[in-house]
Amino acid sequence: VGRRLGSMEIVLFRGLITLALSWWALRRLGLVPWGTQRRLLLVRGTLGSIALMCFFYSILHLPLGEATLIQNMNPVFATVLAAFILREHLRAAEVMCLVASLFGVGFIAQPQALFGVAATSESPIDIAIALMGALASGTAYTLVRKMRHTEHPLVIVFYLPLLSVPISLPFALASWRWPTALEWLLLLGVGITTQLAQVNMTRGLQLERTARATTIGYLQVAFAVMWGAVLLGEIPDAWTLAGAATIIGSTLVLSWWNST
Repeated sequence: VGRRLGSMEIVLFRGLITLALSWWALRRLGLVPWGTQRRLLLVRGTLGSIALMCFFYSILHLPLGEATLIQNMNPVFATVLAAFILREHLRAAEVMCLVASLFGVGFIAQPQALFGVAATSESPIDIAIALMGALASGTAYTLVRKMRHTEHPLVIVFYLPLLSVPISLPFALASWRWPTALEWLLLLGVGITTQLAQVNMTRGLQLERTARATTIGYLQVAFAVMWGAVLLGEIPDAWTLAGAATIIGSTLVLSWWNST
C-alpha cells in the first residue's frame, strides 16, 4: 500500500480503523474507554504515536536495514527501563537472549554501516530521530507493563489511535492521495491486523515480564522474512536465514528457561 500512498497517510488510516475497532470492542464488552490512570494512558498513547512517526520517518531517511535495526532496539530500552521503573530484576538468561536476538535482527537488517563496503553518510539528526522512536517505543512498553493491574488491554490499545490520529492528520493532509479500491482493502487489512497485534501484544506485556515479552516480540522480524518470501518473492539470503534462526532459537531458549 505504500507504493503510492504516503507513509503518514497510512499511519492516519491505520489509526482511524483501529480507533473504530477499539471503540466497538470496548462498547461490546461494556467497558469505560477512558480508563482509570488517564495521565499514564495519555503518556503511553503519545509515546506510541511518537514512536510510530519516528519509525516511518527513519524508513524514509535512512537505509531500510539501519532503520529496522534501530527500531528493534526498543526491547533493550524497555528492559532497562523496567529494571529501574518497575524494579524487575534482570536475569542472566534474559540478558543473553536479548543480546542474541539483537544480533539476529542485525543479521536480517544488514545495516550498511556493518555490512556495506563503504562507510555510510547518514545525517546524525536522522539517526537521532530513529533512536528517539526506539526509546519512545520502549518507554511505552514499560508503561503498559506498569498498568497491568489497573487497565484493560483494550483501553490501553484505544489510547494509541486516539492520539496518533490527530498527530498524524496534518502530515497526511500535506501529501494527500485518495486510495483506490484495492488500496482501501489493503488499508483495511493493515488496520485489522494492527488491532489484533496491539491487543495481543498489550495483553502479553501485562502477563509476562518485560524482558521476556519484548524478546519474544523479535519474532516479528522472522515472520516478516517469511511473509516477504511467500507473498512478495523476496528470497532471504544466508545472513537473513541465520538471523531468523538466531531469533527463533533465543526465543525458544527463553521460553524453556522461564518454564523450568
